[in-house]
Amino acid sequence: MRHGKKVNHLSRQSGHRKSMLANMACSLIEHKRINTTVAKAKALKQFVEPLVTKSKEDSTHNRRIVFAYLRNKYAVTELFRDVAAKVGDRPGGYTRIIKLGNRLGDNADMAMIELVDFNELYNGGKKEEKKGRSRRSKAKGATTAAPKAEKAAPVAEVEEPTVEAPEAEAAPVAEAPATEAPEAPAADATEEKKEE
Repeated sequence: MRHGKKVNHLSRQSGHRKSMLANMACSLIEHKRINTTVAKAKALKQFVEPLVTKSKEDSTHNRRIVFAYLRNKYAVTELFRDVAAKVGDRPGGYTRIIKLGNRLGDNADMAMIELVDFNELYNGGKKEEKKGRSRRSKAKGATTAAPKAEKAAPVAEVEEPTVEAPEAEAAPVAEAPATEAPEAPAADATEEKKEE
């Protein structure tokens, strides 16, 4: 029976597996994203996330615990300095696994694992909005409905002059190319002066 055996051994003995995960974790902390197989990425996620949680509270004890796993003082320093500052308010889920397809040589499932808070494409402005939010109330909903009604009225007023404007703008459009034509030789003259 296979009860209680949830550890993926990754076809390695325990010493080799621990060293590999420590090296991959150091690379992830340093580069913020790495490409690997899906199985290794899932094992790395379970390995790294408790260490990131430890890094939120900067104490000597926590640094020693993390160093026992990573065995790289530069990675520990960066984890406690840079990574912990970004993930301070996040309650968990510090990494994201994105599947990339199959590897060309052996057709292995590949994935990219990255630290969530360091991806600027996904987190562009969302971080700032969450900090400003508070509990919704009925009064707030009523105040937001009133400005929408006010905005609707000026839009209707603006539309009326724009309907008449295309007839009046027909003549200036014809004059615009005439004013642009004399400017072109003047620009050529300034370029000739720069060459001299």
